[in-house]
Amino acid sequence: MSKPQYTLGEIAHHLGATVKYKDESASTASLNRVISGIATLTSAKEDEISFLSNSKYEKFLSNTRAAAVILAPEQVPYCLVDALVLSDPYLGYAKAAQLFDLAPSPSPGIHPTAVIGEDCHVADTASIGAYVVLGRGVSVGERTVIHPHVVLSDHVSIGNDCILYPQVSLYHHVSLGNGVIIHGGAVIGADGFGMARNEKGEWIKIPQLGTVEIQDQVEIGANTTIDRGALENTIIEKGVKLDNQIQIGHNVVLGENTAIAACTGISGSTKIGKNCMISGMVGFAGHLEIADGTIITGMTKVTKSIKKRGVYSSGTGIEPHETWLKNAVRFRQLEDMMQRLASLEKTKDELTK
Repeated sequence: MSKPQYTLGEIAHHLGATVKYKDESASTASLNRVISGIATLTSAKEDEISFLSNSKYEKFLSNTRAAAVILAPEQVPYCLVDALVLSDPYLGYAKAAQLFDLAPSPSPGIHPTAVIGEDCHVADTASIGAYVVLGRGVSVGERTVIHPHVVLSDHVSIGNDCILYPQVSLYHHVSLGNGVIIHGGAVIGADGFGMARNEKGEWIKIPQLGTVEIQDQVEIGANTTIDRGALENTIIEKGVKLDNQIQIGHNVVLGENTAIAACTGISGSTKIGKNCMISGMVGFAGHLEIADGTIITGMTKVTKSIKKRGVYSSGTGIEPHETWLKNAVRFRQLEDMMQRLASLEKTKDELTK
């Protein structure tokens, strides 16, 4: 695959950026300069562009060899090369990176090793890779790409412009909207963890009668698992972004444009609002409601509903082991200390009467 190339002028137009030239007299030459990639400030070559979105990397700006740098207006005076000026340089970087993406784009068609069940509908523009298995009644939309070794069980519905990477498994009746991306190893629609105990103390499985509904423009990371609903559906709303190795329990609802980082676990029937940002390794108890716009920091334990948007944390920061041991002992003494304090306050009140 040949490496993509664009002129600096084409990139500026794609980003909607204002160009500030290091040499105004050479502006035409700058706009026609051929760019073949994007890299960091320290590693960029003369035919690549770079970006600056974090002020702690500003020290590298004066020595970069990049042809141009995507940056904010206030950083222009410190830039010694051409600048692509945007109010949000990080968003500009994201758009520029799309131009140089080398991810393969398979041709439409069904690989001869694929197994296609009865009553399936696969769009002519879709691509079905090697050893893909489609159950009965599966629907695959226009321009959707199904990579090798994907399994789609009976009556799965996939919209247009989706990408399913190798080893993805979708259980029966799961539905995807348009523009959904699911990375390798993800399992969507496995049974929720529903059990009841009988009189002998044995666990009796509760059939999970719902499914999983994934709406438009959702991205799901590698080895993430989303359980089907017990009665109603598990729902991932439009624009949700999920990192790798996330566990989502049955009947969870994730609101529009919420983003969740790796290794977070969400217990059943929890509802997380729109535009939330959940950091890595957060744990949610079940049957909670989280307000729109909530931010939860890494390794937080969420045991009750959050009714008001804000930034929430739990746990303690890192400290020397000996100090942590002492504090852990003191934490276990808090109840005794509280009782003693209450007793002292009572004695004080009696003495001051």
